[in-house]
Amino acid sequence: MCKLLKVSRRSYYKSLNQVESKRSIENKRLKEEILKIYNDNKKRYGVPKIHKTPINQGESINLKRVQSFMNDLGIKSIVCKKYKTYSSKNKVEERENILKRDFSTTVRNQANRLYYTVI
Repeated sequence: MCKLLKVSRRSYYKSLNQVESKRSIENKRLKEEILKIYNDNKKRYGVPKIHKTPINQGESINLKRVQSFMNDLGIKSIVCKKYKTYSSKNKVEERENILKRDFSTTVRNQANRLYYTVI
């Protein structure tokens, strides 16, 4: 069978007896915990707040690792706009149309001189 699939016998038997590593088990547990924290807080928490929760429970985890897990899970915090822009109460003054859409000139900067002499 190994010859037909072009796989060495060693690789075949190694894949049969493969045990999941401690790191991958820990990663799965942390991803579940991060997802639980995220959903418990109405999907508002971002990386810094989610990072603080396991640390307060006595677990050591890096901020970048939490960020990586959140990217893998495809979750992001809800970002609220902090400042609201308001329109100005002052109305824009209409100015007299000096050029009258006539862009033909005989001398350089003729339109500019006309504009500044009237104002």
